[in-house]
Amino acid sequence: MTSTLPAEATEAATGRTTETVPAKIPPAPGRTTGRTTTPGTGPAAGHFGTGGQRPHDKRRLLIRPVVRFRTSRADLFLCAALLLVIMAVQGWNIQHYPTLSDDEGTYLAQAWAVQQGEGLAHYTYWYDHPPLGWIQIAALTWLPSLIAPESMTVGAMRFAMLLVSAASAVLLYVLARRLWLPRWAAGLAMGLFGLSPLSVVLQREIFLDNIAVMWMLLAFCLAASPNRHLWHHFAAGIAAAVGVLTKETMLIVLPAVLVTMWRNGHPDTRKFAVTGAITACAVIGLSYPLFALLKGELLPGDGHVSLWDGVTYQMSRPGSGFVLDPGSGSHDVLRSWLYYDRILLLGGMAGALLLLLTVRWSVTARALAGPALAVAILTAVAMRPSGYLPAMYVIQGLPFLALMLAGGAASFSHALLRRGRGPDEPRGLTAVRWTAVVALVAASAAYVAPRWYDGNRTALTADANAPYRAAASWMATEVPDPAGTRVLVDDAMWLDLVHAGYRPGLGAIWFYKADLDPAVTKTMPGGWRDIDYVVASPTVRRDARDLPRVRDALNHSEAVAVFGDGEDRIEIRRITDVEGGER
Repeated sequence: MTSTLPAEATEAATGRTTETVPAKIPPAPGRTTGRTTTPGTGPAAGHFGTGGQRPHDKRRLLIRPVVRFRTSRADLFLCAALLLVIMAVQGWNIQHYPTLSDDEGTYLAQAWAVQQGEGLAHYTYWYDHPPLGWIQIAALTWLPSLIAPESMTVGAMRFAMLLVSAASAVLLYVLARRLWLPRWAAGLAMGLFGLSPLSVVLQREIFLDNIAVMWMLLAFCLAASPNRHLWHHFAAGIAAAVGVLTKETMLIVLPAVLVTMWRNGHPDTRKFAVTGAITACAVIGLSYPLFALLKGELLPGDGHVSLWDGVTYQMSRPGSGFVLDPGSGSHDVLRSWLYYDRILLLGGMAGALLLLLTVRWSVTARALAGPALAVAILTAVAMRPSGYLPAMYVIQGLPFLALMLAGGAASFSHALLRRGRGPDEPRGLTAVRWTAVVALVAASAAYVAPRWYDGNRTALTADANAPYRAAASWMATEVPDPAGTRVLVDDAMWLDLVHAGYRPGLGAIWFYKADLDPAVTKTMPGGWRDIDYVVASPTVRRDARDLPRVRDALNHSEAVAVFGDGEDRIEIRRITDVEGGER
């Protein structure tokens, strides 16, 4: 079923459609009208030529320009050019910067387990996140892992994230055009999203958030589809559900998708569209608890994990404090974001505020109401006084922040160039308008360019992962019997050791499991004495204070090799006996 507008005229040469939507102007008293017309028809263009209607019965028409992306050469060329630049910047030096993280290693190790048919995780799957995210990572890394199994490591597999970044960048451009932004503003949004130092660093990493953002952008694009097919709205619900099942925190963005759908849907089918999208989203989303129910793991019980326990754990994680409190962990996270790029973060939030405040008067603000609401919700959640704020949280807001900054620029430029401008405006005043625009663009470029250059230069040249590579090489070549050796290691290096011959799970042991997984702890009756080595990365040293077995292993070991220096160093420590001698 398709809902159509009262009139449509397609210009095939430009790939644009002009949709005419009758404005809601009441008819003259005592008369009823139900007719619409297309400009250019009837006895006089813009007038009703049937029914003998008087001039005061005419309806004002709102012209909505809609881009048919696939047939617009200018849009295709601009999007392709920007995409090449974004992929070059994000792909260059991707294995070496930023520093490998334990979260990346965990998601990739779980994807490896899926590929190997070992289950949903490399250890007991305990419903910490829905598994759909790393199932997608498994699909993305399937071919390279099949051709070169030893390449299934975090640094090498980061290249798979380029596909996700490319898809997200293109979807953002399409969304910007569907939400009425001019071509230059859509290109600006795409460039901000793909080239900001904050984006370059975080989009390189193997995070579920990056994949979830891709699906949510697809949901927004379908919700804003100019065709207004009902199946687009159903598909938007499905895409949104996949985004939530990829990273459950995307659930808070769903109201923004519905707002976009409501504003872009046809009045005659709007309720059906929104109802269908909600139904499709709910049906797909409920597959996760249904999966747990069928496995008998929905509710807590003896001898098994449960979805309820996983959700309870996530909801009860210790808060990192108020984001504006200088002594809180959340504030440190905010400072790290601002270190890479304060322009996108602060400018995007300011743009969202501007658009929300002017939604009653600005066409751009009304068109971008959904993404602006997404920024507002994400900001409100981040500002919770006792909430937990992870470093990758900002990934979920990056496309919407870029869209807000571009939308704010488009709205401001329109006000500067068009507001109050008549056909008889003096040329001098027009020149003043354009001079002001050029000056603002030049000032913005002068402020942004050096800061982005410094941030991206680090990402393109620094080698933060040399200690990891050196430590992995040492463990592969200097330990005489990898298959019979037990090592505590973080997940960033776990797959490196597996490929070097260490037994997955009980030989190469993800260090958390030495204390938290009964399936592992029961194989360690002697505690730290059953361990041979500890690869003490910054993550292991930081979290060992809350893990007794890991802490004891560090205390009863000595460094036999150290790579790097300072807080970022990686120590390979051999377990010693109580008296300090070698075992």
